[in-house]
Amino acid sequence: MTNGLIGKKLGMTQVYGDGNALIPVTVIEVGPCRVVQVKTRDRDGYEAVQLAYGEVKERKVSRAARGHLKASQSPASRILREFKPVGDVALGQVVKADLFKKGDVVDVIGISKGKGFQGVVKRHHYAGGPESHGSMFHRAPGSIGSSSYPSRVWKNKTLPGQMGNERVTAQALQVVEARPDENLLLVRGSVPGAENGIVIIRKSKKG
Repeated sequence: MTNGLIGKKLGMTQVYGDGNALIPVTVIEVGPCRVVQVKTRDRDGYEAVQLAYGEVKERKVSRAARGHLKASQSPASRILREFKPVGDVALGQVVKADLFKKGDVVDVIGISKGKGFQGVVKRHHYAGGPESHGSMFHRAPGSIGSSSYPSRVWKNKTLPGQMGNERVTAQALQVVEARPDENLLLVRGSVPGAENGIVIIRKSKKG
């Protein structure tokens, strides 16, 4: 087995918990994933299990990927990711949502929504200047460095630029409900990314 799976974020809803309290949850379609490669320390320098998710037509994957998948008798798949091995793992084995159960604590990794080029007020939560007439300083970044020394902009200065569209990990989320027969996982709270975005669900390092 592995310590995680590949899935797809379907959206958010709410369920009733103990004491009829409403719990906001994210619905994730988890797996089924197929083991397409088992990496060993002797051959590859590290141990890992490579899983495939999202079956597609053969013409939609590259020749190299097609040959790699055929070596394990696996169908053409678009997504390949590596996980830590846990116990015995066999090539071609199918890993399903029953890897997780209610009450488990998981980390969910996804690509956050892209928001394009944004200024410092939205991107870095600058307060901005006065909004009154005649101010001439509303949402600008202001001074970005000294003149004589260091005569340059310091590294990592918060400035306008691309916002979002980056790998984000939501840590220590609780599994509210697991439905292995439907390949569904209900995770408390929100997870990164848009609907139908690919996510990685693994057992939490903090759990």
